[in-house]
Amino acid sequence: MQTPVAIEYQDGTIRTDLRQAVESQVDKLQKYFGEITSCRVVVKGPGGHHQNGGPHEINIRLALPDGREVNVGRVDHGDERHADLAFAVNDAFKRARRQLQDQVERLRREIKPHALS
Repeated sequence: MQTPVAIEYQDGTIRTDLRQAVESQVDKLQKYFGEITSCRVVVKGPGGHHQNGGPHEINIRLALPDGREVNVGRVDHGDERHADLAFAVNDAFKRARRQLQDQVERLRREIKPHALS
């Protein structure tokens, strides 16, 4: 099942390569972790006086079954690598993957062994 992906680029029109990168990342998460019911990604480019070379901010919200969510927000902007949009997107999805791993581990602990037999 294809996960609905909404992408908002707050500094203008969304670029095709950005859309493809985000959809590819969501597909990878879906294959590894199972059903993701929706995904919303907000991309904020360098603001104001940082038109070139400032940090990009990527916010991700993944909706999971049973009302669970994964939210990836702000990062330390002292990392100059976030000036590269591709790096910022990859880093945000790495953090989302780690949070999903934590969710899966919690779910496994909640299922008692005798409930499986």
